[in-house]
Amino acid sequence: MTDDSTAAAPENAAPEVAAAPLTLLNRERAILQFNRRVLAQAEREDVPLLERLRYITIVSSNLDEFFEVRVADIIEATRRPDSGVSRHDLAAVAGAAHQLIDEQYALFNDVIMPALQRQGIVVLNHADRNEQQRKWVSRFFQTQVRPLLVPVSLDPSHPFPLVANKSLNFIARLGGRDAFGRDNQIAIVKVPRVLPRVIRLPGELTPGQQGFVLLTSVIRAHLGELFPGREVESFSQFRVTRDSDLDVDADDITNLRQALRSGLTTRHFGQAIRLEVVNTCPPELYRFLLEQFALPELALYRVNGPVNLVRLNQLIDQADADALRFPPFEGRWPDEQLPRGQSIFERLRAADVLLHHPFESFEPVVQFLREAVYDPDVLAIKQTIYRTGAQSVLMDLLIEAVRRGKEVLAVVELKARFDEEANINWAERLEAVGAQVVYGIVGLKTHAKMLLVTRREGTQGKGAAAQARLRRYVHLSTGNYNPRTARLYTDLGCLSADAGLAAEADAVFLQIASQTRVRAPQYLLTAPFVLHKRMVRHIEQVAEAARAGRSARIVVKVNALTDPGLIAALVAASQAGARIDLIVRGACMLPPGVPGHTHNIRVRSVVGRFLEHSRIAYFAWGDGDDEEALYLSSADWMSRNMFGRIELAWPVRDRAMRQRVIDEGLVPYLHDGRDAWELDAEGRYCRVDAQGVSAQQALMRRCSR
Repeated sequence: MTDDSTAAAPENAAPEVAAAPLTLLNRERAILQFNRRVLAQAEREDVPLLERLRYITIVSSNLDEFFEVRVADIIEATRRPDSGVSRHDLAAVAGAAHQLIDEQYALFNDVIMPALQRQGIVVLNHADRNEQQRKWVSRFFQTQVRPLLVPVSLDPSHPFPLVANKSLNFIARLGGRDAFGRDNQIAIVKVPRVLPRVIRLPGELTPGQQGFVLLTSVIRAHLGELFPGREVESFSQFRVTRDSDLDVDADDITNLRQALRSGLTTRHFGQAIRLEVVNTCPPELYRFLLEQFALPELALYRVNGPVNLVRLNQLIDQADADALRFPPFEGRWPDEQLPRGQSIFERLRAADVLLHHPFESFEPVVQFLREAVYDPDVLAIKQTIYRTGAQSVLMDLLIEAVRRGKEVLAVVELKARFDEEANINWAERLEAVGAQVVYGIVGLKTHAKMLLVTRREGTQGKGAAAQARLRRYVHLSTGNYNPRTARLYTDLGCLSADAGLAAEADAVFLQIASQTRVRAPQYLLTAPFVLHKRMVRHIEQVAEAARAGRSARIVVKVNALTDPGLIAALVAASQAGARIDLIVRGACMLPPGVPGHTHNIRVRSVVGRFLEHSRIAYFAWGDGDDEEALYLSSADWMSRNMFGRIELAWPVRDRAMRQRVIDEGLVPYLHDGRDAWELDAEGRYCRVDAQGVSAQQALMRRCSR
């Protein structure tokens, strides 16, 4: 690996004697630490103000999923005596989450909102609104909101309603008696999801400013009007987060799509995990809610502001303030690799093409599929579908391919978390036009990213024995086939006509569809079969080289590192003297810098404008070209990826292309001095010198030339 990171790397002297077994870092704490790094982006004054607000909303969205999935799993584990997870562990996670959320709201209230106000963007509470503004809000409530609200007073015939996951609700304590002379005191108001959470006031009502009101403020100001003849003595908005992991028993279903479609209708009503109320909520109200949701007080989160900051994205989208957002960035078309106007198939016959998103446009991938769809010589198209989104030009192209008579195989992962409904809809649309649709392997998510095109190119043989000559073209990627997220996530993809690589990709499709054994691949590494073993073997090769006194280097860039087997191999390589750099965006359970264990390992995380998503693994066990390997992969270094998913890793064999991956995907991140954080042996992250160079900004400049 030709970079100048030697000086920054850990010392690889002879390992010290380990004083005690290595204790790994807690996974849930590591996830919360990542969200603290995201929140730190909202503190940075060099980040545009609306983008700082966006980071706050991202933290809320991430925490929703954290509770829906991770905390739900912890609660379930505490019920199993053999799990090793105790209620003390749950309390520790909840305590860390409480602290992070308190910091988030303090930043929102004390820094971001006052700064927006100074920029003329104001969110007006009822007390802040003048008479004209109150009249407008009142009309809005009467015409747009009130007709959709159905308040429910609780009594034996009106039990506590079924509250959907993450829905907005109000609870009110009422004085007086109802129309039938009864003194039922508690009422619930469910707010329909169709209502906007942020409403912009007309310009003439806020001269010189952009004025907004929150839906919660509108309802709060007019809550009494929902209960004529009664007094609203106290109230609060509230929100419940539920276990949202779809779980189907593979042994008891005959049609996965139908089972998941059915499960989607009940997902919103899983076990309650977290209750959010405003911090002014009276104890009798939140205790009543805790009782209804069967939650302990540990699950109560009293927040100083709106209970759903995610919806503040609507303010970001509505505000007229381009100067308060990141400057627009469009990834460039790679003209030097793919000259415009030239057939992509023709170009790939000459050489492979490496694409680095979002610094380079995702459009070449779309164009690759589009050219295949409209080329009469293309006979078949095969593609994996993990997260494509509700609207997808790629899926539309696959449908058009079927209509044009091409053989289309779509491997649709129906259990892509929170994208299940979109994927089911695409599967049904593809099947309706005649595509062959399969849903992967039961028990294994199909997370590999592959697009394979088979094209007829001339003939081979002569006379009656002449046959059409078929050539395959393949696209492999570290990220999803989603043009929208390709503008926001960093990923690497490869377009190739390499016969061996394409044939092995075809074999993977065959194996997923037919579930038959295939010949062990020479190039592609697949999970759950050989990927984990090969990564461990490469780490061991590096360790052996270190013990022999040869060059020994590992650099890995992934989103998460939690697999015990890979961690153990890295620790052993560190003890052998190998220099190891790990660029782990999210959860990392390996503590670096522990004497006798990980003293040769450095761990850093980069959190910037784009979400770091590419997975790269580099190994060197000597100085020769045949003593190094570099892989791109769809898999993170987590047990679920290595053993519970269909994943791919593929070697970058071309020397120039390999050097480009190193120069763009690894070296800038090893030297990032603005967006990087370094992890210490105690599990704490410290931001590096904020005056340095940002890897992402450097790549943006490099690709804009």
